[in-house]
Amino acid sequence: MQGNQIGQLRTEQVNVKYEMLDVMSISELLHAMNENDLEVPKAVANVLKQIEDAIEDIVDRMLRGGRLIYMGAGTSGRLGVLDAAECGPTFSVSEDQILAFIAGGDSALRNPVEGAEDDPQLSIRDLASVNVGPLDTVVGIAASGRTPYVVGALKYGKSVGALTVAITCNPNSEAGQVAEHGIDIDTGPEVLAGSTRLKSGTAQKLVLNMISTITMVRLGKTFGNLMVDVHVTNGKLRDRAIRIIESATGASHVQAEKALEESGYKAKIAILMILLNIDAPTAKNRLESSFDRIRQALEE
Repeated sequence: MQGNQIGQLRTEQVNVKYEMLDVMSISELLHAMNENDLEVPKAVANVLKQIEDAIEDIVDRMLRGGRLIYMGAGTSGRLGVLDAAECGPTFSVSEDQILAFIAGGDSALRNPVEGAEDDPQLSIRDLASVNVGPLDTVVGIAASGRTPYVVGALKYGKSVGALTVAITCNPNSEAGQVAEHGIDIDTGPEVLAGSTRLKSGTAQKLVLNMISTITMVRLGKTFGNLMVDVHVTNGKLRDRAIRIIESATGASHVQAEKALEESGYKAKIAILMILLNIDAPTAKNRLESSFDRIRQALEE
């Protein structure tokens, strides 16, 4: 896409409503940004069906051992890295189940790597390094929907049989048309023209929240709305795990703490121990035979 075409993208247009931004008071600026941000959830609501269809296919592949792989550049890439990184402590997924690549590598998380987003070969190299295949899902994240690094990743993903999903903020985007599931969120012009770390970034974060959280729910990583697969790595998470066990079982704090310790700090096992009055090894075996799902383990 040439420069004059890029300027036609919705995310690059100038909103005349805010053309006097530099002379507004702080109060006016706050109200302007807040008003503009209110458009984001409405825009996301318009593409819920597309998100649903994508999640259905992602879950299907992950149940069969597939991986979720985010690909992006700049703000979009950083959002993908953030979502992938948070799935570990939240859902105890391994580092090779949900991955994220950003154009230019890890150094691009803090400092821009000039030209990296314009090279589709870099994304192909990144995906090839993890042997992406038919059970995997490649999620391309690009506010513009035309970033060569992202489009290249989607095309390569399709060529090896992977599921492809595009998350963009421009209608009828190039990435959306390449991907099997195009999620084009029409967030409109930014309050600061072209600054897609604002509404566009917020919209992408909301969709990533939906994709990773709902996928993990469908994979049995929760019990009700409790984060039962939390990875206990510090005092705060230990306290959270105990409260989760209390909430799931009605046990006292002392009982929940004791069960958590005996379970090897696995909240799921501790919950089964208390609800079924069984020891940790029995609870562990029962959970494993129930595909790691508490509700199924209880029913059996």
